[in-house]
Amino acid sequence: QVQLVESGGGLVQAGDSLRLSCAGSGGTFSVRTMGWFRQALGKEREFVASVTWGGSTYYEDSVKDRFTISRDNAKNTVYLQMNSLRPEDTAVYYCAARPPLKTGSTWSGDFAIWGQGTQVTVSS
Repeated sequence: QVQLVESGGGLVQAGDSLRLSCAGSGGTFSVRTMGWFRQALGKEREFVASVTWGGSTYYEDSVKDRFTISRDNAKNTVYLQMNSLRPEDTAVYYCAARPPLKTGSTWSGDFAIWGQGTQVTVSS
């Protein structure tokens, strides 16, 4: 069973960049679609980006030109490079994994394994 640990969150100013990392352990990482979701205080969890085990990527519209998801299967790690951060990007960011060999998805219910989350705070 894959376990996920996020890192890289923090407090930044608007316009700054951050890179989140999600390290997986337990095998089968390379054949899982991986995703990033976020949840702001008082709001529902929402999709941010995902990358399939084949390398296809999907983004939520508001981050499409600012965030980049990537994966390094040799390191069992998925990244979220976040540029031009805005105060509205403030949230807890979660890494998630689909079951092996499943296609890309933007729905949280398709993701079976979740990390503990990392806080990103963007000040104006």
